[in-house]
Amino acid sequence: MEECCCQKKVRTEKEYKDLLNRLNRIEGQIRGIKKMVEEDCYCIDILRQASAASAAINSFNKVLLANHIKTCVADDIREGREEKLDELIEALPKMMK
Repeated sequence: MEECCCQKKVRTEKEYKDLLNRLNRIEGQIRGIKKMVEEDCYCIDILRQASAASAAINSFNKVLLANHIKTCVADDIREGREEKLDELIEALPKMMK
């Protein structure tokens, strides 16, 4: 697992709590899927739960991306720099796979 790099982001309390709540929900969904596999549940039932977890991860990514654009990227552009914009343009194709 990749650890946090040297760059840091200060988040509002609301953003922080929202992201953690989403991740906690996703973590619970993944644990539930694992338990279903361990208990030999029916394939389609597991697939439904995996699809729901995937949708939750996509939703998490959308929220995080929107926050990043509104803060990090916008701040960088306002300050006359385009590094964060270039970083985003490079990262988007990887996220859209």
